[in-house]
Amino acid sequence: MIDASEPLHGTVVGIRGTVVDVRFTDRLPPVNALVRLGDAPGIRASVRGHVSGEVARTLTVEPTRGLRLGAPALGDPTPVTVPVGEGLLGRMVDLFGAPLDGRGPVDATAARPLHRDPPPAHERRPWSHVYGTGIKVVDLFCPFLHGGRAAVFGGAGVGKTVLLAEFIHSAVAQLSGVAVFAGIGERSREGLELWQEIERRGVLDHTALVFGQMKEPPGARQLVGLSALTIAEHFRDELGRSVLLVVDNLYRHVQAGMEVSGLLGRMPSRVGYQPTLAADIAEVQERITSTVHGDMMSVQAVYVPADDFGDPAVVHTFWHMDSTLMLSRDIAAEGLYPAVDPLRSSSKALDPGVVGARHAAVVEHAREVLGRYEELRDILSMLGADELSEQDRRTVGRAMRLRAYFTQPFFVTEAFIGRPGRSVPVETTIADVEAILAGRCDAVPVERLHQLGALAELDPSLGGTDA
Repeated sequence: MIDASEPLHGTVVGIRGTVVDVRFTDRLPPVNALVRLGDAPGIRASVRGHVSGEVARTLTVEPTRGLRLGAPALGDPTPVTVPVGEGLLGRMVDLFGAPLDGRGPVDATAARPLHRDPPPAHERRPWSHVYGTGIKVVDLFCPFLHGGRAAVFGGAGVGKTVLLAEFIHSAVAQLSGVAVFAGIGERSREGLELWQEIERRGVLDHTALVFGQMKEPPGARQLVGLSALTIAEHFRDELGRSVLLVVDNLYRHVQAGMEVSGLLGRMPSRVGYQPTLAADIAEVQERITSTVHGDMMSVQAVYVPADDFGDPAVVHTFWHMDSTLMLSRDIAAEGLYPAVDPLRSSSKALDPGVVGARHAAVVEHAREVLGRYEELRDILSMLGADELSEQDRRTVGRAMRLRAYFTQPFFVTEAFIGRPGRSVPVETTIADVEAILAGRCDAVPVERLHQLGALAELDPSLGGTDA
């Protein structure tokens, strides 16, 4: 009788880059199982399909340099797992939980499989209330939700990673929980800078960082997000913690899936994406939810290729999000950071029944003013403000002050801009925006509102009242 827990022995019979075919003598390991190729400790790979009754097709998560035909292979009869638990807090690990920070072994004995089903419907809890980030433009125009999914869309160089680092800084204390960061296809420099910044800010002990760097094979980059998600699920389901899952960058997860699809010989779909694009994104997103065991919310950076928001990967991601934060290259070019476009950002929470009638009314009024400003920009650039009516000049002035007010110094950028970070409660933001829209700041030079916290920092009489 065959012991189902015994390792499975095989032989390498085909090597095509990182795709390796293995013939097993007794039985095939299941799809998503771990296989070690070559002499011990072996090159790690995951089973991606069965070619025949004897041959499994695997995809390595490590370079295949030195592997040869006829090399031994050792298959695991169980799915790929990752260590989980409190021991991962304060650590930087790879997708298998191996340390990357040079601080010794990770103290985590429990393990969970990377590939899991989403929580059943009876265990899910819908998003409940608004989660304040302390970032003015986000909390006003694109409020995040406890138990929700938020995405930060933007092209290269518009500030996605900086925003994510600020979210981590503010989230740990507010959630009274933990943050899990998934660095998918990160540059090694970016990973080091983020780790050092989180440690400097004193929140590393509440954060687990999982990295699959840009140099890794696509099979590894595709699994990094699932590994971080599995760790976050353990904190939520087994330990009952509130979890913030931060993903940078979801597009690289899609890109790795596209490379894997090509390596496995699948016919490409629209714009060269894998035919399983929608399912690949849903595999991650449907597991991100609050349950009866604990809270989970997620903030995910999404690279927008060529600034094309109609790209299939962007569109499919958009469907899963409760809050969508759009970053604008034009706003970034004007030096207005965070470069959030308030006219294109949205949130399901922007309903009077969720955020309150006052908040919803202020957002509507602010968007009217900013929208009118966009309509008048061509006239301003060609003919100047003198050609505008008095009402339009007033509207333009208030829109420019709003845009300046929505800039904000971050805690994670203090060393670069030489100005202490600011966190502004949403009630204060609402009151300040009401004051600007009412004309109480019309005499204040626009430049004085740049990189400011609350209006009261300029003059206590300028700020609105929170009541």
